[in-house]
Amino acid sequence: MPLILYSADGCHLCEQAKRLLAQIGVEYRVVDIALDDDLVARFGVRIPVIVKSNGEELGWPFSAESIAIFME
Repeated sequence: MPLILYSADGCHLCEQAKRLLAQIGVEYRVVDIALDDDLVARFGVRIPVIVKSNGEELGWPFSAESIAIFME
């Protein structure tokens, strides 16, 4: 189940989140919220946020352990 990582260019926390997801081998795709006003309104300063296909969200800060629990 690929996750969506809501992110933005220049977001250092988003870069940390990408590194963590890569380290633990989680499949994900990145969506840049800056390209969509609705996403900016929805996520704003809360990024990075991981979202499952069912809409469930996991906001930063997250760890390898919290991601594993989130994906169960």
